[in-house]
Amino acid sequence: MEARQLTPAPRVVEATDRTAFMGLEPEWNALVESTANEPFYRHEFLRIWVDNFAPESRLRVLTQRDGEGRLTAALPLMAGKGSMYGVPVRQLSATANPHSCRFDLVAREPEAAAAAFFEHLRQDKSWDVLLLTDVPEGGTGWKLYEAASAAGFPLGTWESLQSPYIPLPGSWEAYQQTLHSKFKANCRRRRRKLEEKGRVTVERVEGGLDLEVKLEEGFELEASGWKGRRGTAMAQDGRTRGFYSELAREAGYAGRLALYYLRLDGRAVAFQYGLEYGGRYFLLKPGYDESLGDCSPGQLLMEEVLRECIARGLREFDFLGPDMVWKRDWTDKVRRHTWLYVFNDTAYGRALCAAKFRWAPVAREVVARWKK
Repeated sequence: MEARQLTPAPRVVEATDRTAFMGLEPEWNALVESTANEPFYRHEFLRIWVDNFAPESRLRVLTQRDGEGRLTAALPLMAGKGSMYGVPVRQLSATANPHSCRFDLVAREPEAAAAAFFEHLRQDKSWDVLLLTDVPEGGTGWKLYEAASAAGFPLGTWESLQSPYIPLPGSWEAYQQTLHSKFKANCRRRRRKLEEKGRVTVERVEGGLDLEVKLEEGFELEASGWKGRRGTAMAQDGRTRGFYSELAREAGYAGRLALYYLRLDGRAVAFQYGLEYGGRYFLLKPGYDESLGDCSPGQLLMEEVLRECIARGLREFDFLGPDMVWKRDWTDKVRRHTWLYVFNDTAYGRALCAAKFRWAPVAREVVARWKK
């Protein structure tokens, strides 16, 4: 009687250095494209992020492979030391920051992958807190959180972002019908006001030999406004500038870059740094000339970009980032994002969780009442 060969069980493998991580790119992107297909989860986006924001980080990239060795799940983490309420913390965190927009576990079979990754991590006592930042509603990262909850691990959540987005209809006319008449009238009035000052044109840049020059123009425009005064503009930090510059070159080469400029007599007065991917437009960074605030050049450029997105057959415009009044002029829909905290099931981990989610909120409430 012929013996049956058993298929090996799926296994979790960690990539702990840049070389090992780099070798995953083809199959990583194939996994993304067949599951949660967004640019922020792609290998090149994460690589550019690590190279610019965390080049010295100790990577702990969790991967799952099936019995035939195929990549079926991935969770890019990094290990580091931090502090929470003045005490040292060994943290496993997402390879992400606010410039990442959103983060998630990518998996063909979310529940099985989350269970496998959690089981792998629960055997490891070298961390005190696992932090997944800006996981979108319905994201696979929630499955890992649920696995930890079912096992009785201390944990908690913090809602971070409500990012507006627009499901795009088939025509500009259909979309306009969803906008308030007063807002549309204001846009017409402001356009006339801007056109009285000179010739208004729109330019789209997708790459090319002059990409660096165009990027510099956008960087300068963004830094000229409130972001420059706050010190948060792309050009004001070497790591941030490097990230967006390299991302633009990579996206331009792949045919995914979409830089838009609203020009007044050839001078850029509004700017959008976007990515066009998977039938969606993602707005990473906007900027405008605040000296023309009475003409709302940023909103006039938004109108032009939305019109073109619809003409190009895109299905969604994603504003990304926080909820803001100017974004709500265009939509009433938001996508929620949450920070997921899982603390190790140790006395120290439980104390940290209590401090974060019980003691600190109570202390803030007491202080608030005292100030009244």
